[in-house]
Amino acid sequence: MIRRDMPDVMRAERASFEYAWTEDDFLRCLRQRNCIGMVVELSDRIGGFMIYELHRTRLHLMNFAIHPSVRRTGLGSLMVSKLVYKMTSHRRLKITLAVRERNLAAQMFFRAHGFKATRTLSNYYEDSGEDAYHMELKAPPYDPFDGFGVIGPVNRIAQYEET
Repeated sequence: MIRRDMPDVMRAERASFEYAWTEDDFLRCLRQRNCIGMVVELSDRIGGFMIYELHRTRLHLMNFAIHPSVRRTGLGSLMVSKLVYKMTSHRRLKITLAVRERNLAAQMFFRAHGFKATRTLSNYYEDSGEDAYHMELKAPPYDPFDGFGVIGPVNRIAQYEET
């Protein structure tokens, strides 16, 4: 995720959430050393994004959205696969996230990708006082010879530097 991605990221964010992050929220998060933002492109447009934090033993997914106009096209699954790749390649043990209690679609999406709800976080969201479910996906046992089908990282910035 780079600065010029922000208009498309903000469109996806506002179209996806009742209580959307502001651009300042994104920038404040991305200025942190352990915070990573990634986008997924579809026909030279950003179809979705994710922001996650790197911790010693885990990745914590802070924000994840696919624009409603391109949902159910596999972009969300592609992003989860990328996050799982990051978890295993950085030898983290799990991915964690919090999802609103009312966001059944997100709960089902992450559950379909192997995440399990492990506990309820009471009054988690300051904006609404709503509870959240803490969900996690544990890493599979590490096998250095497995991974030939995993999608590797793509550095979009390097693409522009080469031309």
